[in-house]
Amino acid sequence: MKLEVLNIKGESTGREVSLDKSVFGIEPNEHVVYLAVKQYLANQRQGTHKTKGRADVSGSTRKIKKQKGTGTARAGSIKSPVLRGGGTIFGPEPRDHSFKLNKKVKRLAGKSVLSAKAKDKAIKVVEDFQLDTPGTKGFIEILTGLSVSDKKSIFITGENNDNVYRSSRNIKNTRVTTADDVHMYELMHADEVILCEGAVEKLQNRLS
Repeated sequence: MKLEVLNIKGESTGREVSLDKSVFGIEPNEHVVYLAVKQYLANQRQGTHKTKGRADVSGSTRKIKKQKGTGTARAGSIKSPVLRGGGTIFGPEPRDHSFKLNKKVKRLAGKSVLSAKAKDKAIKVVEDFQLDTPGTKGFIEILTGLSVSDKKSIFITGENNDNVYRSSRNIKNTRVTTADDVHMYELMHADEVILCEGAVEKLQNRLS
């Protein structure tokens, strides 16, 4: 599979780049993508939810009435869950929601998403570019030139480019990341995937 290389104005440079069929041309596996999304969202959870049980609430542990003869239910202390102000029964406790996913499963999920994007013709390749200074206006011009200003897009660069990253931070529907850091979940939710020329080989090496 070959794609033409564009410049930041959206014009053809006359060059083409080859995309590995084992990464961009497989049959997408939806279940694997589901597992990867599930793991990603689980890892985003802080797990700091907490309610106070009867051991945590403040109050006396003195027995508030005798065990028998009152005609009502027995009660051990004012911290009992059945009394107002008492502890919560089986409330949430802090815990880690993350779970393990095999590397091969993660790679297959990434290849499945990229293959689906390639099939939908939602991938563009641009030549590597630099920005001398950070500027939102300049990055908007790049989005306009590539015809993605009205779409949710993700730029994948080969190397970390601070000026390009900082130029994109204030723009709502775009994100800049590197081939080493991009996650399948981000690719899946982008309408257009913009691959910088230097990121293609790195992404293929990472997923192959």
